[in-house]
Amino acid sequence: MASENSPLLAYRLLGDEGSAFPASGAGGPGGTSPRKLSTFLGVVVPTVLSMFSIVVFLRIGFVVGHAGLLQALAMLLVAYFILALTVLSVCAIATNGAVRGGGAYFMISRTLGPEVGGSIGLMFYLANVCGCAVSLLGLVEAVLDVFGADATGPSGIRVLPQGYGWNLLYGSLLLGLVGGVCTLGAGLYARASFLTFLLVSGSLASVLVSFVAVGPKDIRLTPRPGTNGSSLPPRFGHFTGFNSSTLKDNLGAGYAEDYTTGAMMTFASVFAVLFNGCTGIMAGANMSGELKDPSRAIPLGTIIAVAYTFFIYILLFFLSSFTCDRILLQEDYGFFRSISLWPPLVLIGIYATSLSASMSSLIGASRILHALAQDDLFGVILAPAKVVSGGGNPWGAVLYSWGLVQLVLLVGKLNTLAAVVTVFYLVAYAAVDLSCLSLEWASAPNFRPTFSLFSWHTCLLGVASCLLMMFLISPGAAGGSLLLMGLLSALLTARGGPSSWGYVSQALLFHQVRKYLLRLDVRKEHVKFWRPQLLLLVGNPRGALPLLRLANQLKKGGLYVLGHVILGDLDSLPSDPVQPQYGAWLSLVDRAQVKAFVDLTLAASVRQGAQHLLRISGLGGMKPNTLVLGFYDDAPPQDHFLMDPAFSEPADGTGEGGSPALSTLFPPPRAPGSPRALSPQDYVATMADALKMNKNVVLARACGALPPERLSRGSWSTAQLHHVDVWPLNLLRPRGGPGYVDVCGLFLLQMATILGMVPAWHSARLRIFLCLGPQEAPGAAEGRLRALLSQLRIRAEVQEVVWGEGAGTGSPEEEEEGDFVNGGRGDAEAEALALSANALVRAQQGRGSGGGPGGPEGGDGGEGPATALTFLYLPRPPADPARYPRYLALLETLSRDLGPTLLIHGVTPVTCTDL
Repeated sequence: MASENSPLLAYRLLGDEGSAFPASGAGGPGGTSPRKLSTFLGVVVPTVLSMFSIVVFLRIGFVVGHAGLLQALAMLLVAYFILALTVLSVCAIATNGAVRGGGAYFMISRTLGPEVGGSIGLMFYLANVCGCAVSLLGLVEAVLDVFGADATGPSGIRVLPQGYGWNLLYGSLLLGLVGGVCTLGAGLYARASFLTFLLVSGSLASVLVSFVAVGPKDIRLTPRPGTNGSSLPPRFGHFTGFNSSTLKDNLGAGYAEDYTTGAMMTFASVFAVLFNGCTGIMAGANMSGELKDPSRAIPLGTIIAVAYTFFIYILLFFLSSFTCDRILLQEDYGFFRSISLWPPLVLIGIYATSLSASMSSLIGASRILHALAQDDLFGVILAPAKVVSGGGNPWGAVLYSWGLVQLVLLVGKLNTLAAVVTVFYLVAYAAVDLSCLSLEWASAPNFRPTFSLFSWHTCLLGVASCLLMMFLISPGAAGGSLLLMGLLSALLTARGGPSSWGYVSQALLFHQVRKYLLRLDVRKEHVKFWRPQLLLLVGNPRGALPLLRLANQLKKGGLYVLGHVILGDLDSLPSDPVQPQYGAWLSLVDRAQVKAFVDLTLAASVRQGAQHLLRISGLGGMKPNTLVLGFYDDAPPQDHFLMDPAFSEPADGTGEGGSPALSTLFPPPRAPGSPRALSPQDYVATMADALKMNKNVVLARACGALPPERLSRGSWSTAQLHHVDVWPLNLLRPRGGPGYVDVCGLFLLQMATILGMVPAWHSARLRIFLCLGPQEAPGAAEGRLRALLSQLRIRAEVQEVVWGEGAGTGSPEEEEEGDFVNGGRGDAEAEALALSANALVRAQQGRGSGGGPGGPEGGDGGEGPATALTFLYLPRPPADPARYPRYLALLETLSRDLGPTLLIHGVTPVTCTDL
């Protein structure tokens, strides 16, 4: 064809993907039965037609004319090498189990998960929609090239009016024809595809015979306009027949201007045109819902189709180079018509191929859309696409896609659409390679494809090749497609999706985490890199929700485990009661937005269960080093689920997806006065057990009174100012002097500093209280403490307070931690000391930084920000279990009415002054 539109077709009608039947699995009225298509009809025919598309008749002269035979062959080898890598991945996934309707979308989504699979599926759907529009617009131009009123070819029949409106009308009429065939069902489409295959094969056969049967001839070229609108003399190209001189002249490259656009051709631009015409390898895979044996038909049919098209391209390249001079190849991209024995047969092949490509794209788009709608990934937006006919044909999805194609036809920009279509297909190909690569890297035992001619090297090379081609063809479209895929993935992640598909990301994470956990050697631990790894024992999360969030803030990137003990004996139970409860606790973690693991155990008592969890929670070098408990007091439990917006439930009491509401999965809080699951004796014994195991202990009291903004996830720079008070000395064993520098005192300072690093606590001011003995001069101990804080890089206010009566009377020998407090002092004296210490702490709460030293009776400081959280030194439990109840009573007296309080006992060094 000598029209100026012909070479545009060579660049525009690129990679029309034949995609069909991934969802319904049934033909329409009078169609084929489900899974009845053979390998030839279901895979080979659609794939061959898709890879040829219309431009098999128009691309050869463009590529050989500019690149020459040698570079054209090299380009073809590179293009098919890239496609072959994806074909290997497709074959591997297709033979790894039952392939149902869904084609490429099914394989990608079920491998990579709903987030990535859904986004790729939607992009694949859009590519088919745009591909249908491109094929129809190309068919319109091909018809107008011969029958249009403005046709410039020497053999044009100028009967059809042209213009944007007329072209849109012609495209809409052809779309109506294509949509009618697709609406009637898969059986009619299958017969139409086979008929198209016969027409295209006959047309190609006539071209091949013409190279041999037609003698040398001169072919008039399309005239080029001269300067000032004048016409240049007619020019001719030459069909020389088989001639070695012609072949020699066509071996090397001869890049020139495109005679239709005036743009200078380069290696990249010609390679992009060639590669775009080779896409279409997923057509057979997308027929999976209609095949007799998809696991066998997809690999076999795809490989046959790729090999067949590769052979035809090689043959046409050689025949064109042997018989056509460079001028003819460069100046008439449609020269097949001019050398054909019967030119109308070439036109029939062009029109049939284009019509088949548009039908294939439309029916494939409808099946992909139907699969997306059935998976409910995008909600009610795609609900109309679920409608099917009595025979199983998704006519709702067909009409949905038909309307979208009609909108795309309004654009009428073939060059832009062709680039976008090809890039979208390449994204899908890269996703298939990535799916296979992920399965191979995950080393999942169930990944056992019967097709073994692949490796992770071919998959990785396929991903890289597709991405490279995307940016080579159209950097803008490639960047836009990746951005769109990311946005869709984020949307699907936020919306949630089916969990029954499996997530290859979890398999990859397991593989990597296991490998790195083995490398996390506890023998290489160093105090410089210490971080809190918390085990929070929770009885009922309804009353511990604020503590859950506070512990999440204290972990500082460390391990955080929610532990719960279920009372019972497995010997007397018909089944394990632990496993069914994991789902509720994991939902709690998600709803509370804390980064925690869940560990549940069954034991005869809470103390035994706590011992189990302390010993076996975690793995390798990631094991809890700190036990966190709620405080044991008589305060009535509160139901924080009722007050937290994150735990508000629908009126019908069901959660997302029809699952039971979270509030129904946990029992109501314990009624005041009702028996507890843990006695005071066992509570203190649990603390003692943790210390024996060299675990730090944190007791949290009144966390429900914490300011809500301090438990949020954001930074509240404009929130009300608060103090965080730290008392790094055992207030139940006053000795005076530099007692704050022991291991436990430094642990308190470290935990308070960690809390200050959390965004929600940035605006809180850290205050450290230095307790002076009766004979100690003010200022000396403060200087030592400030020097220590400077070495530890801790920014805090330091305030000195004077001990109350009775301080500093004991000797160090009387004050061993194992002997509890105060050595031989009586209970009445210990109670008085606890009351005095409590009054001392309360007196300092709410004081501004301008306050001077003060005692329990007050001071001269002015009012300032309130104390949001108080850190107190937790004395070690007594060695005698008989004294446990008294010890707990003293802790209750010490922390009474202090608001949110953390009593902490640290046994491990946690600070370091080295780099």
